[in-house]
Amino acid sequence: MSLVTLLPFIVLIGAMFLMTRSAKKKQQAAAQMRSDMQPGTGVRTIGGMYATVKEIQDDTVLLEVAPGVHAVYAKNSIGAVLDDAEYNRIVHGDDSDGTLVPDDASSLTDGESTADDDVAKIDLGKKAEDETVAKEAKGAETKDAKADGESDAK
Repeated sequence: MSLVTLLPFIVLIGAMFLMTRSAKKKQQAAAQMRSDMQPGTGVRTIGGMYATVKEIQDDTVLLEVAPGVHAVYAKNSIGAVLDDAEYNRIVHGDDSDGTLVPDDASSLTDGESTADDDVAKIDLGKKAEDETVAKEAKGAETKDAKADGESDAK
């Protein structure tokens, strides 16, 4: 057999080796991350739930998902071990940069003037003469629409 005949098989075996090698590295990194877990650290499960580690056993982890609520999870279900700052930012909403978002728009104004001072009050109630003008205009539109419709039909 010549080298040209064996070249596709060599390339295929090399590609499979590289793919399994990268997958094995990812598995080792995940196992190392799970072994570095300590009680009290914040974690995210593969399902997206954030919790605090309470106890670590051989194959299971006891997580506190809410104050006083504990659940037992498999160690393999831990997707990420989070540092304290990231966990507090996500779970408790603590912003370390000090940026605060106001609850309402009133705190965004300077407080120098209010809307009542700048804008005169507008009466939104209908008046009797406005109603008669509106009725007359509506009647004129109806007559024009019939005339247009009749001319299209012919």
